[in-house]
Amino acid sequence: MRRAKRVLPLVAVVLALGVPLSGCGSVEGSARDDGVSTGEGSREGSREGSGKERGMDMQEAAERSDAMLDAVLKGIDPDVQWAHGPTTTRACGVTRRRTVMTVISADRRQTFLDRAETFWRKNDYRIKAVNKDEKFPAVYAVTKNGFGVSVSFRGKGQAFFEADSPCVKESKVADPTTEPNGPAYKDVYPLPRPNVRSDFWSDNGA
Repeated sequence: MRRAKRVLPLVAVVLALGVPLSGCGSVEGSARDDGVSTGEGSREGSREGSGKERGMDMQEAAERSDAMLDAVLKGIDPDVQWAHGPTTTRACGVTRRRTVMTVISADRRQTFLDRAETFWRKNDYRIKAVNKDEKFPAVYAVTKNGFGVSVSFRGKGQAFFEADSPCVKESKVADPTTEPNGPAYKDVYPLPRPNVRSDFWSDNGA
């Protein structure tokens, strides 16, 4: 009986501390996804193993990331013009990017973020963090099975989307196949600042 009494406090301490989650993604994009087009999210995603354990390679991860970015951009109304950003790979993951070419005025930035966040919530993503910075606000979402997605405002009020994979098998990664809804800016880097005006998003200037 004395031994049992000594063990209980230790168990309580372990439960109180919890188990830290881990992943291969970046801090900004450490989100998790399983569904191809909507990223069906789950708070239990960390228990299902990495993409590498399930046999996914970088090309497959890039295609899933593309689908996630396609979905959220289609979910924003009115639509905005965008172009592909650079693809980057790391030790065991891949990141896809989209750059918004529509001018989003300061008065509309929170609305833009809210619509992306609403889309992710409706599709069962978990919102991991929200940055309320006045100049550089952002939303980071966590989806099932290791994919992360984020939207953030940076220099000159330009909006950027990123999708960040979990750890996957190394492979070659092809360019995205989705055609941008404006100029492709092929081989142009960095991309131009926002240069497309919208009656809604560009209201009251940049």
